Amino acid sequence: MANLESFIRSAEHGSFSEAGRRMSLTPAAVSRNVAMLERNLGVRLFHRSTRRLTLTEAGEAFRVGIAEKLDGIQAAIAEVATGGGEPAGTLKVSLPPSLGLTYILPLLPGLLARHPGIRPEWHFESRPVDLVAEGYDAAIGGGFELSPGVVARALAPAHIIAVASPGYMAGRVRPADPAGLRSLEGVVMRAPRTGRIRRWTMRDAAGQEMPVLLPESVVVNDPVAMREAALLGLGAAMLAVPDALPALESGQLIRLVPRWYADAGAISLYYASRTLVPRKTRVFVDWVTDAFGKQKLAERFAGSLM
Repeated sequence: MANLESFIRSAEHGSFSEAGRRMSLTPAAVSRNVAMLERNLGVRLFHRSTRRLTLTEAGEAFRVGIAEKLDGIQAAIAEVATGGGEPAGTLKVSLPPSLGLTYILPLLPGLLARHPGIRPEWHFESRPVDLVAEGYDAAIGGGFELSPGVVARALAPAHIIAVASPGYMAGRVRPADPAGLRSLEGVVMRAPRTGRIRRWTMRDAAGQEMPVLLPESVVVNDPVAMREAALLGLGAAMLAVPDALPALESGQLIRLVPRWYADAGAISLYYASRTLVPRKTRVFVDWVTDAFGKQKLAERFAGSLM
């Protein structure tokens, strides 16, 4: 199995060195594994040069032949490699910057103390990734398309609330409902994928709904930038509760129209649904889910309960 994984990783990255980094092996060990696989198959799988590995015709045919089974093979290799025991290997995760840095990254020391064989490779990015195509073990966020073989475990509601800084609101009348937000300067976000200003409809506990018509006084393309602009007193903004919560708790931001919130779905943990989920992925999923429960983050992120 180690020989097969060495071939797969080397074919993916075109390098014994990069394959070795992913597998915590030396380039020489990866090269030996591939050479042993070639001897067992009786064919040469790679053209080797000082710059890059390229697949031979036989190597490409072999890669294509196992491509549809690749995820299952890699999951089985990960399971066998750990002997069903301690999880190990690179854990590639995609996280939204604010949520990831504030709530998920602090969980890492405890996870690594419990499972030292795991090597985190965490990407902080404001986009839905393709878990399978981009090689992620897991992702946290919202709005992901559930491609075949990917499941979502809901962690908390994704509620959006209206906020502003105390300095900005000084001397201004607080709006009584979402319609009143139009009287304020607005910090709004242009969605990078669509190029459109994101608009929201707010609701209250009684089920009433009302559109939010914030003026486009300041336009940004990132939710963290939107929060920072609100902290600078540039206007009111519609922020996800996790992004706003630390500033709300410290008093740097105040909530406007507190009975109202917009529902953007759920913050979920995404991972590939394989017959054999690698242990590194399974322990990460369980660790994060348990932390959300212990810290009552689902309740704290609910704009309807704040």
